[in-house]
Amino acid sequence: MVLGSAALATAPDHDTARLIEQALSGQPAASLTDTGVLSSRLPAAEIRGPASLAYLDPAEFRPQPGDAVTTPVSLDHPGFRQFLLAADTDDVEESGIGEITTPAFAVREHGQVVAAAGYRDWPCGTAHLSVLTASAARGRGLAQAAASAAVAHAIAEGRLPQWRARPQASRRVARALGFRELGAQVSIRLAAAVTSREHRT
Repeated sequence: MVLGSAALATAPDHDTARLIEQALSGQPAASLTDTGVLSSRLPAAEIRGPASLAYLDPAEFRPQPGDAVTTPVSLDHPGFRQFLLAADTDDVEESGIGEITTPAFAVREHGQVVAAAGYRDWPCGTAHLSVLTASAARGRGLAQAAASAAVAHAIAEGRLPQWRARPQASRRVARALGFRELGAQVSIRLAAAVTSREHRT
């Protein structure tokens, strides 16, 4: 993860951390989310990202309810569960909506949830936002409406809203609400042969 001129890398164990430190030591922070640089210096089996990291100063929040009515529903609400089941698996994973710890702030049409947002409580009072819209209902501002309600809830709880996104559409929603992109994040899965060798040495 890179924020401004600072970089933070986490690893699942000491050996992997040592490998990453040796490979990336001395590299400019700005290059550490460049997939070309990472793939040339690390034996990566998969690289996800980069995803932008954006944060919101409550004073800069621009609510975007639009014409949609957003209501909080519990995570075990049948309508919300059906919404998740009907969505593309990759979209659910990308959004992170299945990991929220707050109620889902949902937009319904004809009795069905068509968009929802919420956030996951992260350390240091951070609210990690997630939003998802049904594929057939996109392009109508419903993501902004749902996310606006979730952000308002986070601010009322005294939390710092954080938005992580790769798709441009998601990044546009964040900017519309007042978020500022301040950094980026990548996730790397190292080749199994390399991690196994590291554990044997």
